Amino acid sequence: MVDFIDSSRIRCKAVADLVMTSEEAARFIAPGDHVGMSGFTGAGYPKSVPAALVTRVTQAAERGDHFAVSVWTGASTAPELDGALAAVDGIDLRMPYQSDPVTRAKINAGLMDYLDLHLSHVAQMVWEGFFGHLDVAVIEVAGVTADGHLIPSSSVGNNKTWIDMADRVILEVNSWQPPELEGMHDVYYGTALPPNRKPIQILRPGDRIGVPYLQCPREKIVAVVETNAPDRNTAFKPVDETSRLIAGNVLEFLSHEVRQGRLPATLLPLQSGVGNIANAVLSELDDGPFRPITAYTEVIQDGMLELLRSGTMSMASATAFSLSEAGHAGLRANIADYRDRIILRPQEISNHPEVIRRLGCLAMNGAIEADIYGNINSTHIMGSGIQNGIGGSGDFARNAYIAMFLTPSTARQGAISCIVPMASHVDHTEHDVHVIITEQGVADLRGLAPRRRAQKIIDHCAHPDYRPALQDYFDRAMASGSARHTPHLLGEALSWHSRYQQMGTMRRD
Repeated sequence: MVDFIDSSRIRCKAVADLVMTSEEAARFIAPGDHVGMSGFTGAGYPKSVPAALVTRVTQAAERGDHFAVSVWTGASTAPELDGALAAVDGIDLRMPYQSDPVTRAKINAGLMDYLDLHLSHVAQMVWEGFFGHLDVAVIEVAGVTADGHLIPSSSVGNNKTWIDMADRVILEVNSWQPPELEGMHDVYYGTALPPNRKPIQILRPGDRIGVPYLQCPREKIVAVVETNAPDRNTAFKPVDETSRLIAGNVLEFLSHEVRQGRLPATLLPLQSGVGNIANAVLSELDDGPFRPITAYTEVIQDGMLELLRSGTMSMASATAFSLSEAGHAGLRANIADYRDRIILRPQEISNHPEVIRRLGCLAMNGAIEADIYGNINSTHIMGSGIQNGIGGSGDFARNAYIAMFLTPSTARQGAISCIVPMASHVDHTEHDVHVIITEQGVADLRGLAPRRRAQKIIDHCAHPDYRPALQDYFDRAMASGSARHTPHLLGEALSWHSRYQQMGTMRRD
């Protein structure tokens, strides 16, 4: 055991008595266990116990024993969790989302099972038992109250479900997390499986329906580890010309919708995927005409903090932060002002289809490729190699008031077209895709039959270097004897990626 140090973070003596080293805590995780880890886009993941678990896995391998666990999280975590465990073959199954290069390589080599899931579905599927029994939860918190309630840290994710379902709970109390996070969370304990499900009573992004703490029976807690370590910083690239043009096209489209009377001048709640393009759009909104706007989304990025700080945005609801180093500094410097304008919820609520549909969210998500009929591939390279995962994009796109997909028209310095005749893998069908936006322009697909969608995407979204080849394909498909509702030259469509696309990994913005 170790001496209890930070009484300001662990105010409950019964919990403080369980403080120990990460090496001692990791002994509560056995080979073959299903382990629920906190964390969402590099925020709020455990910092110390995974490293100790890596050591146990390595020592087992040196003895000739196999030690691997299933790792369940909210979304992606960080190299010191996902990457480190994957590197020593310590993960036999990963779900529901990842973005780690070592993990990705293991998955694509067939050395690790991976379940790529809609994030709003995870909690329910765990309750239904599809992944087996949850043995251990390893949860980072910002503190423990005097009565034993857990103060969530910089993400909530699936932590409520992990704590509810696990036999054993290991807490990492991270004093790096701002103490002012206390009160920022809204943890809803009213979810249930059918036929006992009730409506989620959120009518506006700022509505609170739960409590500010996670609840865990004292008898479940087997170990407490004190840490002082930062979240993974998500470095955003400087806004380049392509991202700036895409952002400008988004703002022009939204302005057009306001002029047409389909959106109010304050817009509807925004949802924004993670990445440089999404962050560029948020930054451009600060100079736009829409205010005050709101967000009902998964993550709060730097651009959203800037909108809150300037007053352009009045309220943001999410399940996690996803900030750069400068973003973290800005959060800490202004956290007293943010406390009443940011809500962090469990991801089954932040991504809840009922709420997304009711609020009329404006969804903005990225794509690896879009085909000329509006189908979106957001997860796979060349149809079979996983990149990251679908994340929450499907939760929002399927239920959004307007579902927008944003992508450069080309990748790899122009060597790859992101507009293709037929997507090599489909995550979002044409039925869930309203608008495609590239730096070339906007294709509003609402109300258009497949052939008209194809022409609009070619004309407005494809790069000029690839537009002739795409037009030629479409014209010949239309003229072929097999032209039907959705004209395709199937053999040629499937070979497009070999003829016009390069093999290799393409990272999504």
